Amino acid sequence: MSDSAAPHALAPSFTIVFLAALGLMALLRLWLASRQMAHVRANRETVPGQFADRIPLAAHRKAADYTVARNRYGMLALALEIVVLLGFTLGGGLQALHVFWDARLSDLAYGLAMIFSVLAISGALDLPLALYRQFVIEERFGFNRMTPRLFFTDLCKQTALGAAIGAPVILTVLWLMERMGTLWWLYVWLFWSAFNLLVMFVYPAWIAPLFNKFVPLEEGALKARIEALLARCGFASSGLFVMDGSRRSNHGNAYFTGLGKNKRIVFFDTLLARLQPNEIEAVLAHELGHFSHRHVLKRIVLMFAGSLVLLATLGQLIDAPWFHGGLGVHAQNTALALILFFLVVPVFTFLLTPLLSGLSRRDEFEADRYAARHASADDLVQALVKLYEDNASTLTPDPLHSLFYDSHPPAAQRIARLQAI
Repeated sequence: MSDSAAPHALAPSFTIVFLAALGLMALLRLWLASRQMAHVRANRETVPGQFADRIPLAAHRKAADYTVARNRYGMLALALEIVVLLGFTLGGGLQALHVFWDARLSDLAYGLAMIFSVLAISGALDLPLALYRQFVIEERFGFNRMTPRLFFTDLCKQTALGAAIGAPVILTVLWLMERMGTLWWLYVWLFWSAFNLLVMFVYPAWIAPLFNKFVPLEEGALKARIEALLARCGFASSGLFVMDGSRRSNHGNAYFTGLGKNKRIVFFDTLLARLQPNEIEAVLAHELGHFSHRHVLKRIVLMFAGSLVLLATLGQLIDAPWFHGGLGVHAQNTALALILFFLVVPVFTFLLTPLLSGLSRRDEFEADRYAARHASADDLVQALVKLYEDNASTLTPDPLHSLFYDSHPPAAQRIARLQAI
């Protein structure tokens, strides 16, 4: 472990590049959020024509106010994010942590302490915002079902689980970085990919039940209907489950989880309480469309390819004094390089957001078409309208904001395509 990095002529230039990229990201995010709030407010008093007979004006206003509140929160979170990032880098936070731990620990223990310190400080600073989001915004709009006791119980479980799983993973990564020579990034990528696949496989049965109760879907007409749909689509799962989502929120959802034969279909109890059996079937047919078109596999491959590119890039930067010095750290070692890289990567990759959002929207349209073939397009429309209303999803997003961020098509586009089908 090298304890010091000599000054480098490129360091000031990289500082300027970093600050310029950070400023561009911040201004673009603030501009898009401002556009979204202005557009939603301008359309607050009129329900779009195609929803006029389905969505009450009061629900439309609620969705507009909820969207504005969430965007204001996002601006506040962005400000904190920038302060924390600059505090760790150019503000000298990482350098101070290095001095503290370097005098007490060495090698892998030092690296583990550095990474956990950054995570702990970031989590502590984010906690007031998380409380505000849950107990002010979600409470104001009638979505919060979580008690403070449950909130902190979840937090303790997440922290303990993160430490139990994260410590050996981090130690393994640091060991590979130190021992595997110039191709360490390839070994780290192989390990990281294998670990993520393992987590996807064990999550349904071992991790998710730590936070929620899962009970098998009751025998009856709904289960028979779903099993018939699964048979028509040639989909095998390890079970149909209902999750007690109402313990924490009024939002409704359904999802698939797991890999291979360990796949589960999970319905929020709030979703089952709101939708009719034919509508639930249509929602599930949409989710099956993602598997039929291999969207999940494609996203996993994209995630692994992206992580390989990032780790290979870090492999080129890890011994560059200008990289450390340009970010305000006057020391150089593998742990610091790893921390610095993943602190600043979001700044430089932010402009990829609309590309990834566009790919996701394309997948959603494909899954809708699949659902229309194997269930009913009208039933899916009815289900989506109910979910838009129940989740206070705005029907009038700003087009540019939606193009940049939204992983799902705007409601008007999505409903129009389904009605055309």
